[in-house]
Amino acid sequence: MWDYLQAVVLGVIQGLTEFLPISSSAHLRIFPELVGWEDPGAAFTAVCQIGTEVAVLLYFRKDIWRIAVAWLRSLVKPELRGSLDARMGWFIIVGSLPIVLLGLLFEDAIDSALRSLWVVASTLVVMGIVLGLADRYGASARTFKDLTLRDSVLMGVAQAAALVPGVSRSGATISMGRALGYEREVTTRYAFLLAIPAVVGAGVYKLKDVPGGDNPYGWGPTIAATVVAFVVGYAVIAWLLRYVSTRSYLPFVTYRVVLGLGVMGLLGAGVLTAT
Repeated sequence: MWDYLQAVVLGVIQGLTEFLPISSSAHLRIFPELVGWEDPGAAFTAVCQIGTEVAVLLYFRKDIWRIAVAWLRSLVKPELRGSLDARMGWFIIVGSLPIVLLGLLFEDAIDSALRSLWVVASTLVVMGIVLGLADRYGASARTFKDLTLRDSVLMGVAQAAALVPGVSRSGATISMGRALGYEREVTTRYAFLLAIPAVVGAGVYKLKDVPGGDNPYGWGPTIAATVVAFVVGYAVIAWLLRYVSTRSYLPFVTYRVVLGLGVMGLLGAGVLTAT
């Protein structure tokens, strides 16, 4: 039962942090170390994220259905290929390629060396500053109608940086979108949609490692964490979209920097161990 309790707590953390630009993988790495639990590992993290992506699928079900239908119809009807929904389908597919390719190429490093708390703390600080600058100086002049193939690729490359724990998938995508001049709500919504293929794909790919490998919990606790992450994540989506419609990302930037510097201080003092 202790494994289930730990997994549920980690599921709550995953649900709370997946969509906020503060890195869920960083929190799933830092919190267990703080309280003396085992590192849940890359497999647990990836599978748990399926829960939050199911929340995305449910929350954006009408948008996803509309985009999927328009994209499929455009394959046989050339006159439909210029519609926003049909183009959005291609943008999501092409934008997902960088994280898939880099994830396969650097799988071993992602599962081991890049999980060092020094790496996590550093990326929290650096990418927090990047998010702050992009949000502060982004033009906020472009909407979904202005999205281009080039911009979708650039945001896809930014998303791929989140293979490093501490970067934040949503944070990296939002930072690039804001730097390119897109509105906050546009970049946030697109970050949600762009993450679906990558996160679901990574979770399914890592299912093979759940019974063993670096996952200390096994099937039962991992499934429990995934369900909890879905419930909490759904609530967070609605809150975040309301929040960014009127406010900046500054609180998240501040939180990232403070957390990263705090972890560095604890590592330097010997309270935490990097690996």
